[in-house]
Amino acid sequence: MSRKASDQTPDKAFTRELPDIQASSPDVRINLTRVGVKNVKKLVEVHRTGKRPVIFISNFDVYVDLPGSLKGANLSRNFEVIDEVLQQAIDGDVNQIEQLCSVVARKLLDRHEYADRTEVLMRSEFMVKRETPISKTACHEVVKVHARAIARRTFRAPIVRKSIGAEVTGMTACPCAQNIMKERAMRVLEGIDVPKDKIDAFFAEVPMATHNQRGKGFLCIETDDDQHVDLERVIHILKESMSSGIYELLKRGDEGAVVLAAHKNPRFVEDCVREMARKVLAEFEYLSGDSVVTIKQTNEESIHQHDAYAERKATIAELVDELNGERHESG
Repeated sequence: MSRKASDQTPDKAFTRELPDIQASSPDVRINLTRVGVKNVKKLVEVHRTGKRPVIFISNFDVYVDLPGSLKGANLSRNFEVIDEVLQQAIDGDVNQIEQLCSVVARKLLDRHEYADRTEVLMRSEFMVKRETPISKTACHEVVKVHARAIARRTFRAPIVRKSIGAEVTGMTACPCAQNIMKERAMRVLEGIDVPKDKIDAFFAEVPMATHNQRGKGFLCIETDDDQHVDLERVIHILKESMSSGIYELLKRGDEGAVVLAAHKNPRFVEDCVREMARKVLAEFEYLSGDSVVTIKQTNEESIHQHDAYAERKATIAELVDELNGERHESG
């Protein structure tokens, strides 16, 4: 045996001879819409100007499309890109989680030269600091965050659309049951000869009982890559669109304030969705008309065995037209 042959270890020789199976032709030559990895768990640190970094416990789904001429995609490149971009975020180069998804989507196109479309989904949880309404007790709330980016290859630069959204839990009070209870109370008060002005003054201060729901609101806004939607403003809209917020810890005064606030602000599931849409237009009036707004509200009923649900998906332009039409009709 020659020296050259003896120096070559079996492992090195085996590695050099391994064929690239992914690049071979498949038995069935059909294009695939999505090929990738799901539930890649990562800790994401995003810097904020003048504030402490936000830490997100995140799951990533990363996909590319695959032409029918290739047997498989090189999935190890997906992990390499995610880690590379996460390091950029730690270094302060990426300061929004939807921007993080956008950068990953762009780099996937660079690494997967055969792909025309890439998609990145990110599901995260992070803690929001809160303060109870009366005692000002500090507490935290877990908010679910959703981010997404889709990049499409073109003859020039890729086209990227990104979205950011959140899911928040709150409380709603039913207007219908409250009206029923108010009618009953009014008859009782009239029956014991309470003057009408006193009855009106009472109802102005003391809202009637009704049944409540734990509401789950979802708001997501999709934009072009060069536009920004502030996540904290999205969360604020969700909280303000239900009857009241809820808290992990409440003192007695806080509990009374939360119940009173909810019953003074009764809302159907439909009301929550419409209020979110109205607030989106007020908060994000700078967004382009083709930005897409997705709103969902689910209320877990307390006196029924079912849940109430409402949803709206529309562009900013469509919502503006509808609200302007409503103003013209009322005028």
